[in-house]
Amino acid sequence: MTDSTILADRLRARFGSQVQNCTERLGEVTIEIAPVDLLAVAKALRDSEDFAFEQLVDLCGVDYLGYGQSEWETSERATGTGYSRGVEGEGPGRFDWDGRPREVDVPRRFAAVLHLLSLRHNWRLRVRVFCPDAGLPVVPSVTSIWIGAGWFEREAFDLFGIVFDGHPDLRRILTDYGFVGHAFRKDFPLIGNVEVRYDPEQRRVVYEPVSIAPRVLVPRVVRHDARYDQAAAESADHWRQN
Repeated sequence: MTDSTILADRLRARFGSQVQNCTERLGEVTIEIAPVDLLAVAKALRDSEDFAFEQLVDLCGVDYLGYGQSEWETSERATGTGYSRGVEGEGPGRFDWDGRPREVDVPRRFAAVLHLLSLRHNWRLRVRVFCPDAGLPVVPSVTSIWIGAGWFEREAFDLFGIVFDGHPDLRRILTDYGFVGHAFRKDFPLIGNVEVRYDPEQRRVVYEPVSIAPRVLVPRVVRHDARYDQAAAESADHWRQN
């Protein structure tokens, strides 16, 4: 029985229905918790001798808008010769500002994801908490459990707009105070909202509407040669040995 299987079994036995979903894949365990249960489960994960997840390694936001969709069907549209000249953008974030999505309501769109480490048991655990309302995504703050979550939660608030209820100082941390929107949301345009340049006549910085047309420039190449075959074989040998 692997360590990840032992951890998954303990989680199911300890928390029961509080764990809405528990998956084990590639030696990693992920559990899904409802916001109402997050603080109780987090405290037990930290303080229980069976788990001892004393360290919060990371906390991030996730936007599942467009999840599983792709602009490129690689096996059908790839070439063996080079790069494409670009296509009209169709994926989330690739649009002009006037044609941006409005009133987007996607169930289970936003989630906060915690990455925990137990030094005592040498375990890692991923905890995912979906926000009940995509219009105003709110989850409890875990700063009372792991004080180091403070800056991580500010980053998720800044970039995804997830509000962490109970955070002692929830404000932007990467963008400036006048920034409009949340840059890591999938419906935020990849080209941004405005362009910034210095105007020598006005002798100041000016903000103007974006003039860049959204285009996608990505490789359309699928290569099959010995380099990748060797890498795949070495990776398989590594997993068998460990």
